[in-house]
Amino acid sequence: MPWISHPAARLTVLAVALALTVGWAGGTIAIHIAVLHLHPFWGAVLGLLQCGPLLFAVFRPLVAWRISALGMFLGVLTVTSQTDGEFWPWPVTSFLAQIVLVFLVATAYQRRISGGAGVVVVFGLFGSAIVIGGMPSWFGLILTGIVLFALVLGDAVGGRYAAEASLAEQAELRRQELAAHAVLEERARIARELHDVVAHHMSVIVMQAQAAPYKIPDLPEPAKETFSVVHDAARQALAETRRVVGLLRAEDEAAERLPQPGLDRLDELTAAARRSGLDVAVSIVGMPRPVTAGVDLSAYRIVQESLSNAARYAPGSRAGVEVRYGNDLLRVTVTDDGPHGEPAEPGGGHGLVGMRERVTMLGGTLAAGPRPDVPGWTVLAELPYGED
Repeated sequence: MPWISHPAARLTVLAVALALTVGWAGGTIAIHIAVLHLHPFWGAVLGLLQCGPLLFAVFRPLVAWRISALGMFLGVLTVTSQTDGEFWPWPVTSFLAQIVLVFLVATAYQRRISGGAGVVVVFGLFGSAIVIGGMPSWFGLILTGIVLFALVLGDAVGGRYAAEASLAEQAELRRQELAAHAVLEERARIARELHDVVAHHMSVIVMQAQAAPYKIPDLPEPAKETFSVVHDAARQALAETRRVVGLLRAEDEAAERLPQPGLDRLDELTAAARRSGLDVAVSIVGMPRPVTAGVDLSAYRIVQESLSNAARYAPGSRAGVEVRYGNDLLRVTVTDDGPHGEPAEPGGGHGLVGMRERVTMLGGTLAAGPRPDVPGWTVLAELPYGED
C-alpha cells in the first residue's frame, strides 16, 4: 500500500499489528487451554499459527493468510478430535484474525488471488468445520457472508489505492513530459538567439573579406585569392545560418527578431522590474570588461528570468542584482527577500530550466535555492568569459 511507505504510517501500522498480535494470540491461547481444554503446548502452537501472522500481515498478506489458514484447519482437526465434535472449533479472536487477513489479501492482490483465498476459507475451513466439527450449515452461511463482506471491502480499498497510484504515476509522467518540453523549447530559443549573434559576426567577416583587397594596396594575388575564398565561405555560412534561423522561428515570433539585449541594457531591465512592484538594487563589482555575445546575452536573460520569478512568486519584495567581473568568471547574483518556493515549474515557462541550459551551454555553473539565513531566494550564475 502506498501510504505504508511513509515512516509515521509504518510505525503506526507496526504498533497496531503488534498490539493485535499480542492481544489476539494471547486470547486465542487462553481459550484453547481454559475453554477447549487443549494441551498448553498445542494451544500455544495453534494460537501463534492462527494469530501470529498479523505481525507482518500488512507487508506480506498472502503469506500471513496461508499460515493462519493452516492454523485454522489444524484447529478444526485438533479441537474436534479432543471434544467429539465441537460446534465452534475456533476462538473468536482467531476468527477475527482470519477475517482481517482475508481483507488485507483482497486489498493487495488481484481478484483471482483474493477470490481463491475466499474459496479456501469457505469450502476448506468452514466446510471442514461443518463436516468434521458438526458446525450447523446455517452458521456456516453467516460466516461465509462475513468473509464475502471482507473480500468486497478489501477489493474496494485496494482499487482506490491502485487508482491513486495510477494517477500519481500519470502525473509524474506528465511532469517529466512538461520538463522535457520546456528544455527543448528553451534550447530552441537559445539557438535562435545565438544564431542571430553568429549571423552578425559572419556578416562582418563577409564585409571585411570583400573590402580587404581594396584597402590593402599591392596585395599579392595569392592573398587576394585567400580573401576571395574566405569571402565566399563566409557568405555561404551566412546564408546557411539565416536559413537555420528561419527554420527555428515561428510565424508569431517576429518580436524575437529585434537585436538581442545584453548587460548594457541592465538599467532598462531593472527599471521595468521596479514598475512591476519590485524594489531592485543593482551593483557592479570589478572593472567591466568586454565579454562574448553569448555570455552577455545569457547574463541578461538570467537576470531577466530571476526578476520575473521574483515578481511572480514574491511580489513587492526587495531584490538585489550583482554583476561581478572576476579574473576568469562573470558572476551574476540575483536575490530577493520574499517567501516563495521553487520558481521553476515545468509548465510555467522556462524558469530555472532555461537558466541551466544557458549556463551549461557556456560551460558555467548555476546554483538556485532558498537563502540560508533569511527569507528569500538566490540565483547565482558563474559564466566563463570565453574567447573574446
